[in-house]
Amino acid sequence: MSSDRIEQKTFLLLLVIVTLAFGWILLPFYGAVFWAVVLAVIFGPLQRRLALRIGGRGNLSALITLLICLTVAILPVIAITSMLVSEGTVIYQRIESGELDVGAYVEQTKAMLPGSVQTQLDRFGLGDFDAVRDRIAKGALAGSQFLATKAFSIGQDTFQFVIGFFLMLYLLYFFLRDGPELVRTVRTAIPLVDTQKRRLQIKFTRVVRATVKGNIVVAAVQGALGGVIFWILGIPSPLIWGVLMAFLSLLPAVGCGIVWVPVALYLLLSGQMVQGVVLVLFGVLVIGLVDNILRPLLVGKDTRMPDYLILISTLGGLTLFGLNGFVIGPLIAALFIACWDLYSSSKRTVRLP
Repeated sequence: MSSDRIEQKTFLLLLVIVTLAFGWILLPFYGAVFWAVVLAVIFGPLQRRLALRIGGRGNLSALITLLICLTVAILPVIAITSMLVSEGTVIYQRIESGELDVGAYVEQTKAMLPGSVQTQLDRFGLGDFDAVRDRIAKGALAGSQFLATKAFSIGQDTFQFVIGFFLMLYLLYFFLRDGPELVRTVRTAIPLVDTQKRRLQIKFTRVVRATVKGNIVVAAVQGALGGVIFWILGIPSPLIWGVLMAFLSLLPAVGCGIVWVPVALYLLLSGQMVQGVVLVLFGVLVIGLVDNILRPLLVGKDTRMPDYLILISTLGGLTLFGLNGFVIGPLIAALFIACWDLYSSSKRTVRLP
């Protein structure tokens, strides 16, 4: 083996080790780095249009874009999270003190069911409402306790949160200002054919924008609509229900209907016919149609993945990366498909005479 080849392999090994070490250093703040990249991809076109309008001043256009991003995307999320944790703390205290008895609602629902329905449920082994009541009560207590403990953990980890938050803003400013140059540098370093690098870059950009603009915006709209109709109908804790519907709407096989449908049935069975009918009509005609109308406009056909793939990648991303997995999971799945598509297309090209 020649000395040049040994030096090349040694350098590649050193490059891999240094890259892994750098990634290990960034690991505690991977969320801040990841969301800085995602927001830079989303708001990059706005920054470039502003730069053209103000004479190519990159620093000023990046600062204005950062302020717009902070106002439109970041501060509302922080405000809603704070309100959610506060409301979860109140609910946990009410459940623990016995003021809010979740099991009583289950018992009341059981009593409202017709006798024939109860008989059919017993025949299929689904009539043990005592076990269902206990599970629901424990689940409600655990969920509210989780939100309540988040209030204390956020207080304890305030320093780390503040560092991560300002690190994200700091990186986002430079990613907005120097984004095109950084992209060119990364593309030059990747050892692939130019056409493959360009296709991967386009796929990555489209998937990030489609995931954030499509999935998250649609989820936010559906959750907001659900929370508003719950508030209008006088259903307790509309903020928590709205946030829950927003999260569930990200899962195509589940959807936010798993929240409003049981509530509508409860209203109808309890004799609140007007509220129940209003909720059913609003859920079907408004909340249900938001996905069919907004998602094609925001996502587009070229980045649309099968629903089963979105479901699996979202659940897997949640398990591995927490809340960040709502974006990371589908992003990895889309890049996986893109890479294998590039590989298969290159193999077909080689086989051509």
